[in-house]
Amino acid sequence: MKKLSYSSLFLFALAGAVMIGCKGKEKLPKGETEINIPCSGSDYFTNNKFFRANSLGESMDLVASKKKAMDNARAELAASIQSTVKTVTDNYLVSREFNNKEELEERFEQLNRTIVNQTLSGIKTICEKQVKTDKGNFKTYVAIELSASDIVSKYHESLSKEERLKIDYDYEKFKETFEKEMDKMGNR
Repeated sequence: MKKLSYSSLFLFALAGAVMIGCKGKEKLPKGETEINIPCSGSDYFTNNKFFRANSLGESMDLVASKKKAMDNARAELAASIQSTVKTVTDNYLVSREFNNKEELEERFEQLNRTIVNQTLSGIKTICEKQVKTDKGNFKTYVAIELSASDIVSKYHESLSKEERLKIDYDYEKFKETFEKEMDKMGNR
């Protein structure tokens, strides 16, 4: 009896594992092949804690391929940050309902560019892979990230120094608006 129950239990577990394994694999349309790109996928998406970007660079020189990949990823990261902060700024200014809204928007925009350029120096590489193609070129895949809280801190620091903005600036309201926007990104 013990032998039968152990065998039944083993077969049941095996059948469950096979069913789970088969369920995870989707059938692709005929003529299509799935590609797994290094340093990409959901682990490398922007979330509510980090801005993230990934890219690749290709060159006959290994160092040049890495430089291209990092430059592309930095540009993507900067664009993402600028876009998000623009949205945050617009929402923040609307919620504050200032009379001099246009002037403030212009100043926030200038500050945005400056801060993004300064903050990019704090980038952390979270994935890097190099491969050599069959044509002899080098490809570098990278994924980078930047802490969202570091960006908010830089904004606070810069806005606190800007005399004309300091009067109308509410750090807690700006931070709250920023966090709401980051939460939206984390849910995509």
